[in-house]
Amino acid sequence: MLNIRLSVLALTFVGFAATLLAGCSSTPTDPTAAWTPEKIYSEARDEVSAGAWDRAAMLFDKLEGRAAGTPLAQQAQIEKAYAQYRATEKVQAIATLDRFLKLHPASPAIDYALYLKGLVNFNDNLGLFSFITQQDLSERDQKAAKDSFESFKELVNRFPDSKYAPDARQRMAYIVNSLASYEVHVARYYYSKGAYVAAVNRAQLALTDYPGVPAAKEALELLVKSYDAMGMKELKADSQRVLDKNFPPAPKPDVTKSGSWWKFW
Repeated sequence: MLNIRLSVLALTFVGFAATLLAGCSSTPTDPTAAWTPEKIYSEARDEVSAGAWDRAAMLFDKLEGRAAGTPLAQQAQIEKAYAQYRATEKVQAIATLDRFLKLHPASPAIDYALYLKGLVNFNDNLGLFSFITQQDLSERDQKAAKDSFESFKELVNRFPDSKYAPDARQRMAYIVNSLASYEVHVARYYYSKGAYVAAVNRAQLALTDYPGVPAAKEALELLVKSYDAMGMKELKADSQRVLDKNFPPAPKPDVTKSGSWWKFW
């Protein structure tokens, strides 16, 4: 009887082992294992053309390892970052670009890497500038916008003649204007809630951190109104003088001229 039980246990163990081995043998194999680096690159580019960004990023990643130490590996790395960016894997894209910038400081693609890094953060934080009413925006994260600005700034400083520099400069101007508008929006929010000190602080921040931007006019107007609401007449008058000096009122139309307003000749 004991021998029968041992035989059953032995058969059970053999069956379990066979199942385990069968499971291991069914593990998917890497279809790119026998591909040359050139074929991997060609397939990755086909995926890019098809808009299959996840698949393209995976193939570029394989190529980066397969062609390590060659110019093709550098190309794969920078194209992988773009594919990750288009696949909305922005954290991974930034990590890939940071690694590229560290490993290949003399690469002819450094200007593009900086531009792409700025672009990733630029698009990542567009929501910062989509102002939502009835919401306290004072804690909104501005890091992505500022990181984007720094990448573009490094690009135009190091490579002023790069073909990416003109667009980078335009985006820098947009970021500065948007950040200033953001501060003014927060100041406007505080003013609407009667938090005049907070409104003054945010309006002054817009003026000191982002001088000369279009949003400065509203920042000064908010200073005037906030100081007026708090009964601070001298500060209100000072702010009004600065407002009038930098943004003089438009001249009133001369209504004494002859002729009817409705005539076009």
